[in-house]
Amino acid sequence: MLIGYARVSTFDQQSRLQIEALEEAGCGKIFTDEGVSGAAVFKPKLMEAIAYARPGEDTLVVWKLDRLSRSMHGLIETVQGLKEREIGLRSLKESIIDTTTAAGNLIFQIFGAFAEFERGTNHERTMASIAAAQRVGTRFGRPPSISDAQWVEAKRLLHGPDPSSIAGVATLLGVSRQAIYRRLASDKARAAACDV
Repeated sequence: MLIGYARVSTFDQQSRLQIEALEEAGCGKIFTDEGVSGAAVFKPKLMEAIAYARPGEDTLVVWKLDRLSRSMHGLIETVQGLKEREIGLRSLKESIIDTTTAAGNLIFQIFGAFAEFERGTNHERTMASIAAAQRVGTRFGRPPSISDAQWVEAKRLLHGPDPSSIAGVATLLGVSRQAIYRRLASDKARAAACDV
């Protein structure tokens, strides 16, 4: 079954041209988003159309690819989502985009390769940014729940001539007992590593 999807950015625009083209193409059901920008992440009727489509049987038909998304990134994500759900895609204006044909399926594979490439380059950029930040001293992760100054005082109270309990030290310093236990474990692990 062919399922049509039309979208217009403003309520002033007419979706009739798209709907007529989709009807002529043989779409049995048509979903229309009106007043929804191509840049919008959430397109409610597009989501309905995709949910309505039967995997392995139905094809989503659009007048032009820009009805799905204005950005290449958004288009790639949408096409990948359709591929994962085994829903075909056909564009009336870009006739090469028809995943029910061998050439159209090749285009689908190219979209997939672009998506994989984009994920890889994003990961590389992220890792390079983290490494650069670490080189200048930026620390990542949850900040310690007990400061170094508090930890010096906690050790003095715990190991002094009249040792206090962990609960007592935690109350006195305004930190949790778990924070003290974590620092004790961290110090123990660090000392064990130095002994090796």
